[in-house]
Amino acid sequence: MFSIKTPSIHLQSPAVKALVLMVLLLGGSAVAAEKKTVITNMKSNVQTDYMNGLLKLALSYSDKEYLYSTTPEVYSRPRVMESVKSGNISVMWGGTSEEMERDFLPIRIDAYRGLMNHRLFFIRQGDQARFDRINTLDDLKTVKFGQGRNWQDASILEGAGLEVIKATKKPSLYHMLDGGRFDAFPRGANEVWTELAAFPDLKLTVEKNLVLIYPLPTYFFVTPKDPALAKDIEFGLESAIRDGAFDRYFYSSPEVKEALGKADLKNRRAIRIANPYLPKATPLDRKELLLDLMGNPPQSID
Repeated sequence: MFSIKTPSIHLQSPAVKALVLMVLLLGGSAVAAEKKTVITNMKSNVQTDYMNGLLKLALSYSDKEYLYSTTPEVYSRPRVMESVKSGNISVMWGGTSEEMERDFLPIRIDAYRGLMNHRLFFIRQGDQARFDRINTLDDLKTVKFGQGRNWQDASILEGAGLEVIKATKKPSLYHMLDGGRFDAFPRGANEVWTELAAFPDLKLTVEKNLVLIYPLPTYFFVTPKDPALAKDIEFGLESAIRDGAFDRYFYSSPEVKEALGKADLKNRRAIRIANPYLPKATPLDRKELLLDLMGNPPQSID
């Protein structure tokens, strides 16, 4: 048998004390760098991965390691809002309002760079000729619009003097339009094509010549219980704007490519209305947060 002699360690020596202290400090750092899970609402069949991808881009600038999870099913908007308030969902997104910015932590950077401000209309097949005669806001007042009951858009349209028919559940609106309950369903220019494909059995189409424009930024909203997460998202989006990653992500998105390719925004008749409910804190002076989508946008990145 061999016996191996090991040097004796004097626990009281300065070198050993320093080593023990370093191990403890490193252990503490490991605990501080613990992985953090971000929970969002499960994506529905009429949504793309754009917002989830943008969230991951923003958080890639953080020194924390984030993991991602979703709810076990698609929650309704009211349930999502309650879940974010309670902290059971980390992040949600949508149009801003004073109420939203009071109840949640807003990241005041428009996730769609102004694209969602441009609304195209779902209409019934065969109704295009009626909309060909519309040129002004007064002309639009002859049209009945469909909107969600609790959507900010409904209040904006009503504030402009337009007639709005409301429904509690979003899928009902497509069927109500198909059934003649109203004449047009405005959706973001980036939403219409995905949503049209989701309802192939309905006799709907996208109106060809009009665009309704009003300012309604799409923000990330974070649970009030996690201000650190809100700061990380804001830091990441600001960083992505500065280094060009935001624009690259935006223009390479299949959703955006399809919208810009099919919508032909600069050749549509634009009707603009105000948003009297836009929060006072909206950074309207930061022109770098919005893209010129009615002019000549940069070429899409392949």
